Amino acid sequence: MANSVETVDTVTRRQSAALWRTVALVAGDALAFLVFAGVGRRQHGETSGLGAVGYVAWTALPFALGWFAVSPWLGAYRRRLTNGVKRMLGRTELAWVASYPVAVALRLLFVRDALTPAQLATFALVILIANALFLGIWRTAFAFIEGAVSHSRA
Repeated sequence: MANSVETVDTVTRRQSAALWRTVALVAGDALAFLVFAGVGRRQHGETSGLGAVGYVAWTALPFALGWFAVSPWLGAYRRRLTNGVKRMLGRTELAWVASYPVAVALRLLFVRDALTPAQLATFALVILIANALFLGIWRTAFAFIEGAVSHSRA
């Protein structure tokens, strides 16, 4: 009987750890998109910073929605596909490249810009690269810290 109690406790701890990990990744991902939007708004001379959180969030929303709609289907939150720095970075970039067209389409639906085709192409390229960097840096740091913590417990 003691073994079944230990098994239930172990399962409960694993589920709790998995939930914490997912919540931390989602929160960090959302923050990465907010940082991206804040930096972008500042680069374009638009209001940014803490006083413009609503504007920054609105700017980040289509990119985050595209990410959260697509990336889970590609395993961006699965531990077995994102454990370790290399796996996390690889899965993050794969998921972003797949999420990117949805994010750009949502951005075009949310905001009607009078961009020329050349400006739109440049804008789309900046979105691709900048979000790949922000997500990649954040998630690589997460995987590094997660690995260090689990290694120190072993």
